[in-house]
Amino acid sequence: MNEYIEANKRAWATIAQDHYQTFYDFLSRHELTLNQTEQQELGDIAGKRVMHLQCNTGADTISLARLGANATGVDLVPANIYYARKLAADLGVHDVRFFDANVLTLMDHHHDQYDIVFTTQGVLCWLPDLTLWARTVRHLLADDGFLYLLDGHPFFMVWDEERLPELVVKYPYFVKQADEGEWIGGYASETKPATNYSWMYTMGEIVTALSQAGLHIEWLHEFDWLYYKLATDRQRKDDNGNWVFPAYQGQLPFTFSLKATIR
Repeated sequence: MNEYIEANKRAWATIAQDHYQTFYDFLSRHELTLNQTEQQELGDIAGKRVMHLQCNTGADTISLARLGANATGVDLVPANIYYARKLAADLGVHDVRFFDANVLTLMDHHHDQYDIVFTTQGVLCWLPDLTLWARTVRHLLADDGFLYLLDGHPFFMVWDEERLPELVVKYPYFVKQADEGEWIGGYASETKPATNYSWMYTMGEIVTALSQAGLHIEWLHEFDWLYYKLATDRQRKDDNGNWVFPAYQGQLPFTFSLKATIR
C-alpha cells in the first residue's frame, strides 16, 4: 500500500503550483471557495476549531478561516502544504495553519481535538483504508463535534466520465483493487502525466465505516449536481453555480453530503 501512497504524493506534487495559482486568482476576487450547500450545511462556524482533511493547497481551509473558524489543514503532499502556506500569506489570512501528513497516520502523532472535521470534493477515492480513515475522524473529534463530508456520489463514480451523459460503467461499483490512473489534474490545472491510484467505495461502506468507528449519521443528503465541470459541453450551471446534466436533473445522484456526530 505504501507504494500507492508514494505514487499519489508524487502525482499531486506535479500540479501543486498550478492549484496555488488557480485558487490565488479565485480568492483574490471572491471571498470563499465553498459552495452554497457547504456553507448552509456547515452553519455558523465562527470560533469553531476545524480540521480540514486532505486540504490540497488550502483554498477551502482559507475559506473556513474567512468564515471565522480556527482552521487547520492537513495534506499528504508537502508541496501542497508549501503552496497552502504561501496562498494564506499572499492573501493576508493569518488565522490558519497547515501541516503535511498522511491522514491515515494522524492518530499516531496528532492528538488535538476539533469541533468540526471537514473534508470535501474528491477525497474518499484517494484513501486506501476507509475503516482507518473513519477511526481517524473519531480520534480528531471533540465529544460534541461533528464530521462534515461532501463528495462525489458512489453511483456517479461508476460512470466513464469521458462519455457522460451516456451512462457507461467504467469503474465497477463493487471492485476492491486500486484503479491505476495515468493522468492527474483537470479541475484546477491542466492534466499532466503521473501514475496515481484511487479506490471505489460503496455508500454502504462509507456509512458502515463511520458507524463502526462510533459515529452516528445525523443526515445524508443526495444531489443531482456536480461540484465541478467535466470535459463535456453537456453540463450547465444551475442557479446555485453547480454543474448539472439537464437530462438527469431530478433523476440521478451525482453528489452527496453527510453529517456525523459521536454517539
